[in-house]
Amino acid sequence: MSVYTAIKNIAKKRDVSIFRIEKDLKLTNGVISHWDKSMPRADSLQAVADYLGVTSSFILNESRKGAD
Repeated sequence: MSVYTAIKNIAKKRDVSIFRIEKDLKLTNGVISHWDKSMPRADSLQAVADYLGVTSSFILNESRKGAD
């Protein structure tokens, strides 16, 4: 699975939309969806992880689960 899918799944469990995350963190609209095909910048990933109450390592580990 991609980083985007991992974030989407975590956000869904916390009842928050990707749009809300982007808006609250002042990220460009749609930037998280681009993480479906590319890796995010470390500071952006950390900001999203902090927002969701997880570590960036947790997000990356979740994204690797589908790659096995």
